[in-house]
Amino acid sequence: MADESPKSIYDFTVKDIGGNDVSLNQYKGKTLLIVNVASKCGLTDANYKELNVLYEKYKEQGLEILAFPCNQFLGQEPGNNEEIQQTVCTRFKAEFPIFDKVDVNGKNTAPLYKYLKAEKGGLLIDAIKWNFTKFLVSPDGKVLQRYSPRTSPLQFEKDIQNLLGQASS
Repeated sequence: MADESPKSIYDFTVKDIGGNDVSLNQYKGKTLLIVNVASKCGLTDANYKELNVLYEKYKEQGLEILAFPCNQFLGQEPGNNEEIQQTVCTRFKAEFPIFDKVDVNGKNTAPLYKYLKAEKGGLLIDAIKWNFTKFLVSPDGKVLQRYSPRTSPLQFEKDIQNLLGQASS
């Protein structure tokens, strides 16, 4: 029973929106953007729009966006997984993977989010402050950056390009 704490993002298994186990190890070698999402937040439309732009532009070069619905902020993701998937796919046209609804704070925090917050704490407190907090993870599984809910995805496109080796000088 030496050191059993996770060493990278790839040590986690999560549930997809259909309830199936998904090992994050399958994303090894890819640049990941992990986001807690909600369908009824004031930041929803702009974030989904820009996440879609990034995914469409960079998925072939190795970007994966992993979206985790969360209902902890003013109940802004109230649906069940089937309703969430329907909304995300039809209203927001998201093609990136959507996972099981999770808690990102509190006693029932998903293990993945405990790890993300431990690796990249927030300003003043480590708790996730709102929907659309974004974590950028390198292809070797290290959590490199945490972006606030108000930081639009296109604002850090250069960071993604750098990880993908796509940055233009």
